[in-house]
Amino acid sequence: MNPETMHSLQELLPQIQGYIYPNEIEIHWGLLIVVYPYITGVVAGAFILASLVKVFNVKEVQPLYRLSLLTALAYLLVAPMALVSHLGHAERFYEILLTPQTSSAMAMFGFVYAWYLMAVLLLEIWFVHRTDMIDMAERNTGATRLLYRALSLFSKDKGERAVAFDHKALKVITIVGIPSAFLLHGYVGFIFGSIKANPWWSSVLIPIVFLFSAIVSGIALVVLLYLIITPLTGGKINMKCVDKAVDFLFYAVIVDFSLEMVDFIHRVYQSEEEIKILSEMVMNKLFASLIIVQVLLGMLVPLLLISLTKIFKKRFSLNEDMRKMVYFISVILIQFGIFATRWNVVIGGQMFSKSFRGLTTYKMEFGGIEGLFYAILLLALPIIILAVLLKILPPWKELREEGEAGAEAAGI
Repeated sequence: MNPETMHSLQELLPQIQGYIYPNEIEIHWGLLIVVYPYITGVVAGAFILASLVKVFNVKEVQPLYRLSLLTALAYLLVAPMALVSHLGHAERFYEILLTPQTSSAMAMFGFVYAWYLMAVLLLEIWFVHRTDMIDMAERNTGATRLLYRALSLFSKDKGERAVAFDHKALKVITIVGIPSAFLLHGYVGFIFGSIKANPWWSSVLIPIVFLFSAIVSGIALVVLLYLIITPLTGGKINMKCVDKAVDFLFYAVIVDFSLEMVDFIHRVYQSEEEIKILSEMVMNKLFASLIIVQVLLGMLVPLLLISLTKIFKKRFSLNEDMRKMVYFISVILIQFGIFATRWNVVIGGQMFSKSFRGLTTYKMEFGGIEGLFYAILLLALPIIILAVLLKILPPWKELREEGEAGAEAAGI
């Protein structure tokens, strides 16, 4: 055993409760495996928000359509980096595609990821921006012109038939993309839920909880980005759009919270042999992250704030600035809550002994490939990629037009 590992174990030993086997002291799935489901959840949730426009014809959230797609793409490009970084030999990642094991849900991720990226997300973004890219190629010269011509695949047709085909293709792709988004993130919940030997993970509701928490995180993040980006680019926030998006977010949080409560009640009702150690883990090791951050700050407080906003908006005509502030606080709290959910599932499932007689703890490093600093970089990278995408495929015209239309409709 190397000195670093020995030193780490010496620091962990005083925090161990009860009896635990030596091979269970160290938690192997660390912060990177927490980051991964959080990022894929944002991808699925952002795409579901975009699908409200094309499939369910919710015109109020039209200003968020392109922003949702670009957000999903930015996060999807970073999603596999957490898994690849967690590998002992990251340079061998391609072997999972060359020698696939179809009986492994985790091994099939590469194919699910490739399908969603190439056949759904990139294709939809291309059809959405095709005519815009043609216009940009015509307005620019040199390398910029060549870039937009290449991105538009050298298409020049802006006729009515071509545009009509774009709209039809978008609807078909979005319809296909909804179950694909569910599959992309649902399989993560499936991996945890199918591990029968771990009572913290083994539940038929885990994949469903993962899906609804993904919808919550994706919608909340897009709303947060919209509230930040629109004023910075000189646009006017369309409160009708934000109110409608927050309505969907509100209902998604209620469903997510209800599912988690059903799962909790089911575990308590069963009261199998592991219930004692799991209760001890929740009240000691996970109290702050589960009870305080996930449930109280991440769900109940946002639900209360949004509920009060709805009540005061109808009865006392709550002004826009106050609603913006409440929504801004709510979506930030929801992000912390969803990340805590991922933390409690991944880390919590490794904190108790398989003998159900003891608890270990997770020691987070700051540096290194599994450390806090690298995880923060992974969480910041999608925002950087999104900034580049917004520069290349700007949705500002759409955002401003929709914002002005919303202001006119509201009589401002």
